[in-house]
Amino acid sequence: MTKKEIVKHIAEQVKETQLKTKEIVRLTFEAIIETLVTEGRIELRNFGVFEVKQRKPRKARNPRTGARVNVEAKNVVTFQPGKEMEEKVRKQAKPVATKRKTRKPAAPATTAAPVAAAAAEPVPVSVPMPSVNGSMPHIETVETVNQASS
Repeated sequence: MTKKEIVKHIAEQVKETQLKTKEIVRLTFEAIIETLVTEGRIELRNFGVFEVKQRKPRKARNPRTGARVNVEAKNVVTFQPGKEMEEKVRKQAKPVATKRKTRKPAAPATTAAPVAAAAAEPVPVSVPMPSVNGSMPHIETVETVNQASS
């Protein structure tokens, strides 16, 4: 659900315009953010607790290069649901299918059948052959068969 859908849903329930409802929702979110910035914690009864915690600095690894990287300490927002919310969600919520990351398509694999069929046929090969009088070699085409098939 998006913020726009939340606004529409609330506006229908309280029979108010979407513009007024949008402003109320925006102010509510701003108040939550401002409280987290100034106080570091906001508790909404029967909903849950938002809290700012600091992650410690750590050493990580760049997955592409394998190089060690130092990750600095940073503030993160955590959320712990309230009892009422957790019980309601546990009993009534539909699980959301997780979106899988799509990988780049692999290069098309060559099939072994055409290669094997081509190997069974004689293959023209250019081989330098010495001339009869010992002068400069000339190129002759000689048909050879793959030794594996014979």
